[in-house]
Amino acid sequence: MLPNELTAERFDAYPSEARALAVRELPLMRQLPLSYLPLLLREVIDYDWKFPAERKEIDDQFSYLGAMSRQQLAARMLAFVQIKMSPALGKIDWVNDPIRFSEELSKHLWETHQMDHFRQASIAFIHGLHVARPAKPLPLARLAMVIIGEDVQTTNYPLFRKLRRQGTHFTNVLPANGRKALFQALQERASAHPIPYAHWHIDGGNVRTSRADIAAVSYEALLPVRDKLLSKMVNIMSGGSGPELLRTKLALMRPGEFGLPDQGDAQILSRFQLSLLTEGSGTQIFSTTFVMWAAREALRRAQPLTVLAHYTPRQRDAIIQAPTGKPPVTDPQSSLIDADIGAYYTWIDQQRLSGAAQSGFLAWFEAHKQAVAIGPKWKPGTTESGSVGLADVVKELA
Repeated sequence: MLPNELTAERFDAYPSEARALAVRELPLMRQLPLSYLPLLLREVIDYDWKFPAERKEIDDQFSYLGAMSRQQLAARMLAFVQIKMSPALGKIDWVNDPIRFSEELSKHLWETHQMDHFRQASIAFIHGLHVARPAKPLPLARLAMVIIGEDVQTTNYPLFRKLRRQGTHFTNVLPANGRKALFQALQERASAHPIPYAHWHIDGGNVRTSRADIAAVSYEALLPVRDKLLSKMVNIMSGGSGPELLRTKLALMRPGEFGLPDQGDAQILSRFQLSLLTEGSGTQIFSTTFVMWAAREALRRAQPLTVLAHYTPRQRDAIIQAPTGKPPVTDPQSSLIDADIGAYYTWIDQQRLSGAAQSGFLAWFEAHKQAVAIGPKWKPGTTESGSVGLADVVKELA
């Protein structure tokens, strides 16, 4: 089937809001090339449980393309039209299985040496979209705070080597009530700007906040989900299945199978949490990997104003296996290194969002005197040895 053959009935299996959007935009979608439309539908099919920022990106694409004349649309899509498609791609049910189509398209582009052309077409399209629909000013500067090093008494590891180059390295912060100060900053920002999914608490332990204006994700709280998922993974692999079948089955799993909310607005966060465990590598086993991946995905997808990520010690050694019931042996020292790298990645991910130049970032070695702050008021590559409270540093960042 080609895009110009689309009918409203083709979207009957879509969730309600995704179906309504697809039917409304049907005349436009009939004009789009096969090399582009299924990739857009890959986002549309999950519209019902996407974050507001993701929905806006989809809506913006339709608005951008829908405002064009037929001639303008043809010119905008020309680079995609020029891609030589395999007849086999058109036989895939790309309306209801756009993920499979995108995977086969990627394979086809590499095999036919067209990936560079496709990438250039995509970059040009995104650039045109951003020019036509620029990001709106933020209600306040973004702030990310990362707490690392729980249970570490001493270390010879040189912390924040990469982050120090970007901001000020504090060597004498007052550690008393430091965690409380960062949580208070998160709560104050959420109270002042109660925007859905704009403020996040990601924790390798138990979530310490329970507020409607803060999206909370916890490694420990997901223990029943992780155990059940690991058991399912072991069963799938023990039958001789390869990684491709495992990946396919993981993608088909739904929150309700694990006791998570599967209806209404609550499913947005539960589907996000399940995706962290089914799409991430090691997120089911290692708390540090979970926090790192959760922060990355929250920033990429929800584009929040505030993120507080708290790392806890991970297991020392582990393999994918069914739960044994034995308490894990933790490794605080190695977890500190993991978290230090994770903090740097969080800063990078924050820099990819709008308003990056005004954003604030803080990483703190918990219960110790080391921290690093990055923001417009902090000179890159500098050191501050004077005594200062974390709350004061955060105020300067926010």
